[in-house]
Parts: sequence; structure tokens; C-alpha cells
Amino acid sequence: MKKHKILIIGAGGQLGSELTQGLWSLYGKENVIATDIKDPQGILSQGNFEILDVLKQKNLFDFIKKNEITQVYHLAAVLSATGEKNPKFAWHLNMDGLVHVLDAAIEFKLDRVYWPSSIAAFGPTTPKQNTPQDTIMDPTTIYGISKQAGERWCEWYFRNKGVDVRSLRYPGLIGYKTKPGGGTTDYAVDIFFKALTNKKFECFLKENTYLPMMYMDDAVKATLDLMEAPADKIKIRSSYNISAMSFSPAEIAAEIRKHIPDFTISYNPDFRQGIAESWPQSIDDAAARKDWGWKHQFGLKEMTEEILTKLPELLAQEA
Repeated sequence: MKKHKILIIGAGGQLGSELTQGLWSLYGKENVIATDIKDPQGILSQGNFEILDVLKQKNLFDFIKKNEITQVYHLAAVLSATGEKNPKFAWHLNMDGLVHVLDAAIEFKLDRVYWPSSIAAFGPTTPKQNTPQDTIMDPTTIYGISKQAGERWCEWYFRNKGVDVRSLRYPGLIGYKTKPGGGTTDYAVDIFFKALTNKKFECFLKENTYLPMMYMDDAVKATLDLMEAPADKIKIRSSYNISAMSFSPAEIAAEIRKHIPDFTISYNPDFRQGIAESWPQSIDDAAARKDWGWKHQFGLKEMTEEILTKLPELLAQEA
């Protein structure tokens, strides 16, 4: 059996830190190297960690060669709200970083590559309900434009260069182990922190703004399920739709009040409201369920119970 050596680029982000732990469980800490441009925080310091800037192509290639890497999970990106403030850098990182990794896959004959897309790749004329796998894609943010372009690069490298690159269009991801990272859906992360620390939250979206969401445990599971699936099961090489739940700020607040009755929420929509309104409200992920057996485990109720049970302990450690 071939021995795998896994490189995670952008491991310090919300998804990266938890995906790293999932890969530790699968391959062992000794076979997983987490990297980022900043020093490791929290649990990442418990495994192999090195500083790596994906924009420095020679450094990336030298690193892959030196460590005999066989698989790359490329997560480094500027997210939606942050990207609108510095669009040219967001494009530079999101595009050039991906192409560097795809070129490395050819150079070093990598076994496979993972790159995340997003519902941000859709746009205002995309069908809002049960957004199909194949549909109109007219993103309005630099983040979304880079994700749509990245999907096309991935498929091109698969068709023309034989790179086994795989991707998921994530909905909003909700976890509690890292702080929000500048995404439009991150209100649904911050709301739990604020509910527990001061029992009130000001939301930057309107109360009835529906967006597709997923608990982090399901996102990690989906990613690993996709990457572990046999290549002949992967029929889509741009990016797969995946889904778990859709809700509004008012609905998540109501669910939190079942556990914290005096929690209050107010609304002060900003520029992120326009971003949210350009995205789907629910996703059709039938292709992922059919091709490689995707199945989510957490809905709004189960996710809220888990976070409000586990987050207090984490906050106590930080106090």
C-alpha cells in the first residue's frame, strides 16, 4: 500500500485547523504537515507545522520535493467580505496560489489535490432555491469570481494534464474552535460566541436572510469522503454542490434561545447583505450523494446543541 504524505496549505483558517485533525486521524500526525503564513495557534502546534507561502512558487516546489508530499489540500484564500476590501490581492492569492499547486501536481506527480470552491461562485441570476449542480454562475464578489475561475482551472488541469483534483462548493461553514475569518456567513459562527459571552448579538444581515450552511464536522467529513473515494466515482471535476441545512439569522437566534432564554439579537445590515442576497438560499447536492455517497449528519438543532455544550469549555480555557 502506497504511503501518503499530506500537505495542508492555509491550515490556520477555520476549516484548515479541523481538517488537519481529521487527516491526523486518517494518516497519523507523522504523515501530515500543516502550513500557513503565520505561526500555529491552538491545536495545530501539537503536530507537524511549518511556515509556507504558496505564492512563492520555488519555496512551494522545494517543500513538496523535500518532504516527498503525495497529496495537497490547498485551502489558502482571501474570503468574501475581506476580499472586497482588497480585491487585487484577493485575486492574486486565490488564483496564483491554486495554479502553483496544480503545476506542482504535474511536476511531482501528486496522487491527488483538494481545492475548495464555494456557493460564492453563484450569483444574483442563479436559481435561489435548490440551486442545481450545473446552472448560471455570475458571481459579483472577487472571492466568487476567483472561485468560479478556479473551478475552470481545476477541470482544465484534469482534462488536459491528468491531475486528480477534487473540489466541493462549500456553503457557509460553522464551527466553534476558531474565530470568524471574514466571510459573509460568519455571523453564524460569531453569534454563538456572543450568545455565551454577553447574551446579545448585532447581526450584519437582515433577520430573514436565508443561506445554505453546514456544521464543520460535516464539512470535514465531506472533504475526506470525497478525497478517499475511488477516482472513477468522481464524475465532476469542477466542484460538487454539497448541502446540509438552510436557515436565517432569526431562526438560529430562536434555536439559541431554547438554551439561553435571555439571548437577544438586533439587526444592522451592512455591505454584506448585498453579498448574501446574491447567493443561493438552498442547494441541490444530489450529484454528490449519488456519485460518492455524501450524507450530512447535523441540522440546525443538532449543531446548536453541540456548540453550546462544547464552546463554554473552550472559552474558559482562553479566559
